[in-house]
Amino acid sequence: MVAALWRGLEVFRPLAWLYAVYCAYVRQQDMARPWLAWFVLGVLGTWTVGLVLYRSHSRARTTRVVGIELVLACCAVLSTRLVDTPEVIVGGARTLPGLWPAAAVVAWAVLKGWRGGMLAALLVGAADIVEIGVATQGAFGSSPHNFSSLDFSTLSSSTINNIVILVLLGGCIGYCADLSRDGHAALTEALRVQAAMRERDRLARTVHDGVLQTLSYIHRRGVDLGGEARELGSMAAEQERLLRELVSRVPSPYGTDGPVLAAGGREEVDLRSVLGRCANGEVQVIPPAEPVLVTVGVAEELAAAVSAALDNVRRHAGVDAQAWVLIEDIGKDVTVTIRDNGVGVPAARLAEAAVSGRMGVAYSIVGRMSDLGGTATLDSRPGAGTCLELTVSKKGPLT
Repeated sequence: MVAALWRGLEVFRPLAWLYAVYCAYVRQQDMARPWLAWFVLGVLGTWTVGLVLYRSHSRARTTRVVGIELVLACCAVLSTRLVDTPEVIVGGARTLPGLWPAAAVVAWAVLKGWRGGMLAALLVGAADIVEIGVATQGAFGSSPHNFSSLDFSTLSSSTINNIVILVLLGGCIGYCADLSRDGHAALTEALRVQAAMRERDRLARTVHDGVLQTLSYIHRRGVDLGGEARELGSMAAEQERLLRELVSRVPSPYGTDGPVLAAGGREEVDLRSVLGRCANGEVQVIPPAEPVLVTVGVAEELAAAVSAALDNVRRHAGVDAQAWVLIEDIGKDVTVTIRDNGVGVPAARLAEAAVSGRMGVAYSIVGRMSDLGGTATLDSRPGAGTCLELTVSKKGPLT
């Protein structure tokens, strides 16, 4: 709709100029300086033709361009007092540019919304009032150049009506332009969500036909074989559950279908519901009573770091190890503590793992916290379990 308003303005502007030329031609014998009238109209015509030639160019729809047009409109209105005699102006004659200044008001309304449209209308209206007031002074013997005391008592009802119409025109068209932009933004967001849902459905079908069926088969075979294979089957079942939950969530712009994690998102989600999915027979999640609201990006990175830590517990803490995930809201920051009762980690184990190329803790946990501007503190002793503390701002990095 905004594009349609611009196209309508491109038609209105030259028609308004042609009407101003016609009116000047009809009453040029009553003008004090007809040559000045044709000069002013020539300037307005040159500007109009230039905008017609560049109507499809983005540089013709900028604040600078519409600002220059508004200045031209006000100057053209004020030039009327030099073109016409004071008696003609006081008698109710039209201003020299006629309807042409309305194009500047509409341009501001389309570009800047209802506030810009009403501001431009008020400026043009002020030019009309000054022109009438100065002319009134000249008609009664005072100098027409004296701006110190202007007599506005002879303002005609048509002048006031024209100013009111300009204000309404700028406000209404600007409001329509604002609604159009908001509607376009909402439509773009809806199309984005629809495309995301279609892509999710496509990926869900692909994952279901391949990975989920394979994990389900590994789970069944592990249970049938028993022994160490049963543990592999249990791990496959857990990954199957998490993957099914991931591909079954429907993204919603209103957040009614659960948190949708997207990297860098600035929306807020409850960290309790995000980390609550980590709970199972071996892992307990201990949340606070009140919601812990963090940005989506922070929730995503914390969930990935906690998942990596729990994976290390399953791999290295021992067969019967239990883990606890404690969520603490400490004002502007949030702390997530992952504690287990496993065999612990020797002091030099992490350094040896980094040297040998196993970067799970360094990249998946410490690296994520560093990117968020947070900290990761590991406390572990052989035979005494491991405690990993993650602290990060709820809003994430300021950048």
